[in-house]
Amino acid sequence: MNMNTENTVSYLPATTRCIMIPELLWKIFEQVNVVDPFVRSVRKTLLALALTCKLFSGPALDLVWRNLRGFEPLIRCLPQSLWKQENRKLEFQRAMTLDDWSIFCKYNYRVRSLVHQCHQSYMSDMVICDTEIWRALSCSPFPLPLLPNLTALTWTEATNETFQYILLFVTPQLTKLDISVVRFGISFTLGPSEQSIFSSIAKSCPSVSHLSLSYERYDSQSIVGDTSIVLHFWSHLTSVRIGTLSEAAILHLSSLPSLRVLECGLPSTSISTDAQKLLQRSVFCALEELAVTCKSPVILEAFLEKLTITPKVLSFTFARGVDSVRVLPDLISRLPNACAHSSLQKVQLCILDEDRSADPNVSIGAAAFQPLFAFRNLRVLDFTADGYCTVRMDDASLLQMAKAWPHLEELYISRSSHSNYRVTLHAFVLLLWHCPRLRSVAVLIDWSTIDVHAIPPDLPYQGFSQKALTNLFINGWRIENPTSIAAFLSAIAPNVQSINGWDSDIHGYDSDAIDNSWTVVQNLIATLPMVREQGRRMVLNRLMRGSYNHRAAAQRGGRH
Repeated sequence: MNMNTENTVSYLPATTRCIMIPELLWKIFEQVNVVDPFVRSVRKTLLALALTCKLFSGPALDLVWRNLRGFEPLIRCLPQSLWKQENRKLEFQRAMTLDDWSIFCKYNYRVRSLVHQCHQSYMSDMVICDTEIWRALSCSPFPLPLLPNLTALTWTEATNETFQYILLFVTPQLTKLDISVVRFGISFTLGPSEQSIFSSIAKSCPSVSHLSLSYERYDSQSIVGDTSIVLHFWSHLTSVRIGTLSEAAILHLSSLPSLRVLECGLPSTSISTDAQKLLQRSVFCALEELAVTCKSPVILEAFLEKLTITPKVLSFTFARGVDSVRVLPDLISRLPNACAHSSLQKVQLCILDEDRSADPNVSIGAAAFQPLFAFRNLRVLDFTADGYCTVRMDDASLLQMAKAWPHLEELYISRSSHSNYRVTLHAFVLLLWHCPRLRSVAVLIDWSTIDVHAIPPDLPYQGFSQKALTNLFINGWRIENPTSIAAFLSAIAPNVQSINGWDSDIHGYDSDAIDNSWTVVQNLIATLPMVREQGRRMVLNRLMRGSYNHRAAAQRGGRH
């Protein structure tokens, strides 16, 4: 700023001088963008700000282009004679000129995050770019990458043909890389060419810390090649989400001092003895979240056998339904030896049923969860068994859980299961008593004791009320007197907002009738406290009027 400019600014009003501070202006415009940067109305507001004056133009345009969902907006900024749209695909009609590139360069450096879809998908209405566009953009008159300040790249629906064009976007500043392959039809092979591309990405993007490689397919096609081989290219990863890991990849990740989040699959064979010995040393030293998918708990048990970690979150998913249920207690008993007792806050156990002809009456005893009592700071226990496996729960077991986990916030034992293993209402109230932070619960409860016509005149449990509970799963229990149930719940848990857990496919009877009855309960829970408050105020008003009349009569008597 020269002397004349400084003199001019000094004569401006204070409010104008404040708005000329770049950091302040950026903070103000960020508040416009804070709702959702992809909402059309927000982008219109930012564009209007950009057109207001030169001072606003730079920061407003930076926010408009900061996060892109698709490359399409950049293409549409170019002359319309260059491109056309056929259905949900953009195509070039001619070669790009230097004038086209100069327009492109007005916006490309502003982009920090890009979500790009390579292939059309019925799950998304995003407009994609034709392969010819990528070939044209590969012949840039300036050094690549196309988006020089990109820090986050999401590359979805990739095929072997389109994967190569990811190199147009790799930058030294890139810290987040999320790649997923096409989920239908065309298979994806991780061959030498693709591995070479990953090697180039790693050399160009040494700062990648968040890596996600999703190879989930919705058809019978499988991914050819070892996807975990790409992990060896990075040594500063903090978050990894990937498919099945090889032993070499497991050992590589275990040695990373920065790794905090790991979501992966384990191979169908148990980890070797040599690998187990290497995992005995100090490994996964910074790991906070571990999510593992495998065929059976036996495989995971072998992985954890020599491991000592301090995670906050554990999430395990198993594919073999009945077989997994039978060996799950052995895995749970392993966890207190593998995980630090004070750190673990969340445990998720999910058993999928690949064999639909399996025994539908399989169950697991509540005692299987007792080894988890060692984790006194547990906030969430989530057990899901695809609706076919029940937990043999009773009052004593639920009370043990309540006393073992005083900080519990979410407890899911039976979201949609329907069985005769139910706890009494008294046990449910004791759970709320011992866990004052509990906000969501799915436990099979016997409601019959309060499913009666008459509503007791006194508040249950001497007016005890747990204010945290907002979500309740009733697991297909049919009721006849929703008013009585609502009166009880509105006193014990007055802030319940959502009641779920009826499914005709699982419960096998009229779920609509259950739905309607419990919807009445849900609505009444919000209403009854207001009715009670009105009654309380009526009593207080009568007492106050009686006291006033008594004082007035006393005063009149004193004058006589």
